[in-house]
Amino acid sequence: MANVSDVPSTVVLVGNPNAGKTTLFNALTGSNQRVGNYAGVTVEVKSGEVFTPHGRKLRVLDLPGCYSLRANSPDEKVALDALLGQLSGESKPSLVVCVVDASNLERHLQLVLQVIELGLPCVVALNMIDVAERSGLRLDPVKISEELGIPVVPMQANTKKGIVEFKQTLRFPLPLAAEATWLTTGDDPETVRRAFVTRLCELAARRPDAHQQTRSDRIDEILLHPIYGWFSLIIIFFSVFWAIFSFAEVPMGWIESCQESLSEWVKFHMMEGDLRSLIVDGVIGGVGGVVMFLPQIVLLFLFIGLLESSGYMARAAYLMDGVMSKAGLSGKSFLPLFSSYACAIPGIMATRTINSSKERLVTIFVAPWMSCSARLPVYFLIIPLLLAEKEGTWKQALILFVIYALGTLTAFCIARLLRGRLGEDISPGHFLLELPPYRKPQWSYILRHILDRALSFVKKAGTIILGLSILLWALSTYPKSKSNDQADALSHSAMGRIGSFIEPIVKPLGFDGRMGTAILTSFAAREVFVSSMAILYRVEENTNEEETRNVLRKQLAAARWPDGRPIFTPLSLISLLVFFIYALQCLPTTAVVARESGSWKWALGQFVFMTGFAYVAALAVFQIGKIIGF
Repeated sequence: MANVSDVPSTVVLVGNPNAGKTTLFNALTGSNQRVGNYAGVTVEVKSGEVFTPHGRKLRVLDLPGCYSLRANSPDEKVALDALLGQLSGESKPSLVVCVVDASNLERHLQLVLQVIELGLPCVVALNMIDVAERSGLRLDPVKISEELGIPVVPMQANTKKGIVEFKQTLRFPLPLAAEATWLTTGDDPETVRRAFVTRLCELAARRPDAHQQTRSDRIDEILLHPIYGWFSLIIIFFSVFWAIFSFAEVPMGWIESCQESLSEWVKFHMMEGDLRSLIVDGVIGGVGGVVMFLPQIVLLFLFIGLLESSGYMARAAYLMDGVMSKAGLSGKSFLPLFSSYACAIPGIMATRTINSSKERLVTIFVAPWMSCSARLPVYFLIIPLLLAEKEGTWKQALILFVIYALGTLTAFCIARLLRGRLGEDISPGHFLLELPPYRKPQWSYILRHILDRALSFVKKAGTIILGLSILLWALSTYPKSKSNDQADALSHSAMGRIGSFIEPIVKPLGFDGRMGTAILTSFAAREVFVSSMAILYRVEENTNEEETRNVLRKQLAAARWPDGRPIFTPLSLISLLVFFIYALQCLPTTAVVARESGSWKWALGQFVFMTGFAYVAALAVFQIGKIIGF
């Protein structure tokens, strides 16, 4: 039996959003957690380990950021449950570290007082001391410590300045709980807290005589301007889409060349047969067709990381609050929705920061319409084929921008309709958002996050996509036909028969049976669509070498209906894009929606509605396009 002393004590980190809590957590534990310069990044408890100066192990929990312990939102309730020892599988913490933004003492100390009132041992990590000093604020940490009765350690967590001194406060025995001296019988707790914090700041924080306009204030005069701010927002996001196409062209070419060289090497060293076909067409062609888009996905996460870390993301949420109110949402919904551009799953989990339960449900419902990074391989396959141009042109960036805008605007329209059906909240919350100062990007954390997402993508390519690619190859190869004609062989195979069954359903959308089959497989993971297409459309390369750069695109351009008409016309490609904008083709997302909403009916209703909406929208585009002669 393990000794009680061998069980590591638990230390929890609490603080307002954007106080640098997760940055401190990473600095202490060396963990690779996501850090963003805006509220709402940490939406669940993260765990790590740290050792005291004497080698004793402590368990560290990073709680969701919260402004109070009133438990008005799911993230605040998680934080309060963890502090009270009511979190499932967790005991009451041995020490609470209150992470405070030194430049915003008045607001952040309110939470510190509430934690002390719980009777828990506390330490204050006075973070971002450099930001406070640059604004002309002079703090007295010793005076703050004397008034609160707990240790106060000034630090700059993003550069690990003060971390050694902070670890000294974790030595055993841990600090004792302080007495809440400000509380008096009969007085309103909120009132006495505000009075205490005001007096403490007068004693321990010396401000400049006159308000000094900071660099962030000067930048915000442009980026938050009613007119210039919107121009800046559009230019910034359009530039991101253009850069994703342009900058990724060279590394994509390298990956494509390696893929082609590997295929030729296998063909040269192996005799012709099913095994060689499996490796070349199933494994290399299927997985390689998806991995080729890795540079563009990496760039997407790079730009998102830069926007978050610099502090601009909070400004975008501020600008979008007025627009989102027209959809029955608030600026608090913007951050989860924007996170869904990277992946719907963390975006849906980020809705825990929304106080209103009805607004949270609506945000969860429409979040998958924010085109996630898993859709990028599909878009990057179709858009150049649609324009028949080399990658990196402004036209392709414009189409990608329109795709994202179309999904977003439709989400807002549906949110408005759904919000009206759910009715108004009894006590609607107000949108409060801290605008952090602009900061230099935290490159170490951004690069770690990019590496983590890239490895996750490659892992998916090596597991789910590899498995489905092999399955698709087998289904498209067996049972074998006696005919040497490739089209006859495919139609005789199991995949050909599945395609023939599906074709009457998808043909009104401009798709043939093979495309319908590829769409069907993509419900496991959207990226699978590309590898499925690579396996299913194994046709002769008879197009001009200069017409398209990618081999798969050349194969698709050569695909024909039985009567000789091309399958991939501009109209059918637009129909396909529309389907992928709206369809909820991600079963893990449905599982997360069920967990976060607490209802499988809500999750299944979302899946059926979005898939049906995608089908009807693609059908309308193709049929109306045919009628007008497009």
